[in-house]
Amino acid sequence: MKGIITKLTGDSSFDLKNWLLDNIVTIIFWVFIIVGLFLARDVSIDWFFTELCNRFYRNAFLILSLIIPVVAGLGLNFGIVVGAIAGQLAVIAVRYWDMGGLSGFLMCILIALPIAVIIGLLTGILYNKTKGQEMITSLIVGYFGNGVYQFIVLFVIGVIIPVQMGHPMILYDGIGIRMSVDMGTITYSLDNLLQVPFAPFVAVMAFLVLAYTLWYQFLRKAKPGTKEKMSPIQFVLFIVLSLAVGIFAVAQAVTGGWMTKVREVPVVLMLVIAALALFITWLMNTKLGQDFRSCGQDQTIAETNGINVNRTRVIATIMSTVLAAWGMIIYLQNMGTLNTYTAHNNIGYFSVAAILVGGASVSKATISQAITGCLLFHAMFILSPEIGQAVFGQAALGEYFRTFMVYGVIGLSLGLYVWRANKRTKLELKPREADGTLKA
Repeated sequence: MKGIITKLTGDSSFDLKNWLLDNIVTIIFWVFIIVGLFLARDVSIDWFFTELCNRFYRNAFLILSLIIPVVAGLGLNFGIVVGAIAGQLAVIAVRYWDMGGLSGFLMCILIALPIAVIIGLLTGILYNKTKGQEMITSLIVGYFGNGVYQFIVLFVIGVIIPVQMGHPMILYDGIGIRMSVDMGTITYSLDNLLQVPFAPFVAVMAFLVLAYTLWYQFLRKAKPGTKEKMSPIQFVLFIVLSLAVGIFAVAQAVTGGWMTKVREVPVVLMLVIAALALFITWLMNTKLGQDFRSCGQDQTIAETNGINVNRTRVIATIMSTVLAAWGMIIYLQNMGTLNTYTAHNNIGYFSVAAILVGGASVSKATISQAITGCLLFHAMFILSPEIGQAVFGQAALGEYFRTFMVYGVIGLSLGLYVWRANKRTKLELKPREADGTLKA
């Protein structure tokens, strides 16, 4: 059996048991979604994909912002909450000045940048003071940042920062921001720039994947030290899936199938998400990206190789915080309303849970894992109430299940990571015989 797997995957070290343990969370979610689609018979496929696409557009950027700190050895950065807060402060300022449209959106991006850089700098310095406990520290940073934010929007605005009495954003006594802020014409300002039908877009993307796979396998000149080709099973899988999806999407577009009823694709927003993915890929191939990897693998060795570990970690934190701030602005322009006091609360937990669902861990995260996790996690969010209604007659049970899954995913993933780390440590500490085998 192992020989067959080796021939198919091209990996002589493949271990099915370890593979299952590494991907158990992803497998659980795939099973849940397949069973959920079977049970929730009232859910139309076009509605499901419309909801899933909406959630992907608004959350993908935030989830991708977690990759850099993981690679740099900072673990799962729950502290992106403070980045989200920076984005919300920028939105509040822009909406107070009554700016809208694409110019208002870009002004939010511009204002959030220095706020996020300062917050990221302070957070990175704090992480350097608490090495080895970054994830716990990031949780506390999120709570502390929330407290400071609440103080600003409840008291500072109107008392220390003068505001116009009677402004629709300001509370009746002239102090503090109202519970919700309308995004005005900033809503869908990025989404509406260019939209194309869903089916043709899927067809084009599928054939691009097909072309890339063929180029990667036969025409690409691999750099020294990189993987030369896909394994046979990977190559066949990519070819078959991309062909099948492309042909199916073309047929749907021609016949007016369910794909034509899915919401149109915001091309510019998708390009922004793709640009971030390409930026992260490019960054990891630069000197700074290699420094991130070195710090993530072993900080002591990185120091001996002349890398300023503390500085590198601070840069990673700043970048993650800035990206989270921009991701929050994208999220809000898609939502259309800023819930002033609660919008940022679960951003950290949901984003971390999503990337873990994709197969990431405390020490490893990739773009494909972030994208996969975003889709699987939010598919669960969509189906949970429908399953609760179909099975128990109460959609509210699905809401409780959502919360259980979010914290359960984080707990299970961290537990497996610690268990594997302890197991690896015990194996390394076991004495060996002269021939290199472990003693009994």
